Amino acid sequence: MWTFIVGQGSRSLQEFFKKSVLMHSRIFPAWILRMVGHATLIALFLAVLPAAVSPADPEPLILAVHPYLPYEELMERFTPLAEYLAGEIGLPVVVGIGTDYREHIVNIGNGIVDIAYLGPAVYVTLVDRFGTHPLLAVIETNGTPDFTGMIVVRFDSPISELSELRGKEIAFVDENSTMGYVVPLYMLLQVMSREDILRNSKILHSHVNVALGVLTGDFSAGAVKEEVFYLFQDRGLVELESSPKIPEHLFIARKSLSTETIEAIRNALFKLKESESGRLIMSNIKKDMTGMLPTEDSDYDGLREILRFLEETGNSNDND
Repeated sequence: MWTFIVGQGSRSLQEFFKKSVLMHSRIFPAWILRMVGHATLIALFLAVLPAAVSPADPEPLILAVHPYLPYEELMERFTPLAEYLAGEIGLPVVVGIGTDYREHIVNIGNGIVDIAYLGPAVYVTLVDRFGTHPLLAVIETNGTPDFTGMIVVRFDSPISELSELRGKEIAFVDENSTMGYVVPLYMLLQVMSREDILRNSKILHSHVNVALGVLTGDFSAGAVKEEVFYLFQDRGLVELESSPKIPEHLFIARKSLSTETIEAIRNALFKLKESESGRLIMSNIKKDMTGMLPTEDSDYDGLREILRFLEETGNSNDND
């Protein structure tokens, strides 16, 4: 059961539940959605909502996050940001977690969510399918707006180079994950065929799951972002090879969001590094986050080249 989090101010519960059901959020178990359908659930909620909820209440903005970590952890990480934004812009803000990366892309592209945090590969895919969206900010970690990923093995693994992973069990995060699939797939394709890579590979749906899968010996290797590697390094995770640097995760806005609201959100994000409370909010999302910076669509052209290579060689998501 998903408890939604609201920053501050009044909320339009009718609109929130409509959007939440449409997002396939974790408010309802999947079996309930299959039995009664989205429309029925919306009607039921509208029928039982208290009359005290006024139609004049401002509609909450949904801050959507892709499920790169377990649901509960993401809610803990992003709730302080939602509360901060609500105070800065004067509108309630709720956190919503999609069930997978593809759903996250569709929800953003269809305008179901208002603010979105997303990885670079998800962003490039979104623009390719749905066009450009207002860019709010790119995150800065340790003073740079770039990050890396790693292909990892367990400390006692005999594997010492990528080519030795041919035909081995490899764990990935999600087909739309930048460092959990896209970039490591590109790296592996330089030394082996697609069939050699994917023969015994598996999608595990989070970076933590990949790290644990390697540590337990279920997989010979796995692809994770740098942050998760360091989280599990002391438990026996070893770097086999690191990825090239890629522009960091970013925040974008719904296309139809008002210019005033977009500017207010953007300025609020930029201001986070100016106060101790703001720095705590950022470090809660990512330990080494040091700021939010302006970004441009062209910053992601290098990643587009990687995705173009995968497409031209028959290794894009559309071919999975």
